[in-house]
Amino acid sequence: MSSDAKARAKPPGLSRAQGLAALRAAGEATRLRILALLSGGELNVKDLTQILGQSQPRISRHLKLMADAGLIKRFREGSWVFFRLADSGAEAALAQAIVASLDQTDLTLARDRARASAVQKARAETAQAYFKAHAGEWDKIRTLHVAEKEVEAAMDEALGDGPFNLLVDLGTGTGRILELFGGRASRSLGFDLNHAMLAYARMKLERAGLSHAQVRHGDLYNVPLPDGAADAVVLHQVLHFLDDPAAAVAEAARLLAPDGKLLVVDFAPHELEFLREQSAHRRLGFARDQLGRLFESAGLKLERFRELKPEPAGGKLTVSLWLGHKPAVSGKKKKANANVEVAA
Repeated sequence: MSSDAKARAKPPGLSRAQGLAALRAAGEATRLRILALLSGGELNVKDLTQILGQSQPRISRHLKLMADAGLIKRFREGSWVFFRLADSGAEAALAQAIVASLDQTDLTLARDRARASAVQKARAETAQAYFKAHAGEWDKIRTLHVAEKEVEAAMDEALGDGPFNLLVDLGTGTGRILELFGGRASRSLGFDLNHAMLAYARMKLERAGLSHAQVRHGDLYNVPLPDGAADAVVLHQVLHFLDDPAAAVAEAARLLAPDGKLLVVDFAPHELEFLREQSAHRRLGFARDQLGRLFESAGLKLERFRELKPEPAGGKLTVSLWLGHKPAVSGKKKKANANVEVAA
């Protein structure tokens, strides 16, 4: 194993001061309960007050102490702040060891898990209601092109087996891409501006047991990740909604590490004008060369192009796939990105 690989495999240990701070942060009954709860999924302050039956100021203080010690991570989604167990670094290893040492048959912890399930169920029902209200629109569009399973099979073949340290899905919607490719990535992040969609996606990922796949509220033109953070980025049926597809492709390229892959799936040029008014489509598809030029301008090399044409073709939509990669920088090693964190 190379020295770089060893460094990624074993995070640096905590100093004595950091270790003591982390242990002090965890060393309280309520904070241990919070750690146990966050090991099962992401929760916000309101969720935790309902589950634990304690005041918001008290819960917030506990959360701040553990976040400052690095045991948990916080991220903002609109006016809400969500928390999760840290998933990288020595602090994460300590937090996970603490949770693993707890007796899961303890009655207090068992009651907490039951209340958490009830809170998550209520959240899921709200998300399901939103999805149900809009499902008809999406189902209608699906009837206009080849079966979704064919599109997903083509995406699967194009992106390859990985493995990826970090996969990013821009405009994640229902989180389907994170479900589809989550198994081949150490960590997956989906970004979207629609809060209801994020709630639905979060519910689906929790049910699928994909704890390493997470969704965040974020603008795909300005993703809160550093340059070169991702091994793979996906833009699935997103560009036709955008005013500035070139900026989205450029942002996706910025996120890619050398040799990283960008997979774009969208419609070929068409004349279904009703999609502008009924479904808010800004663009009526993209030609092969059109996106090829966007890839080139963003510093990417178009590696593969494929069209999936429906039968019969008349009046239907053709789905196109573009796969590009970022050329490796000569003489430089690929950036280690397994422990990348989203900015709060």
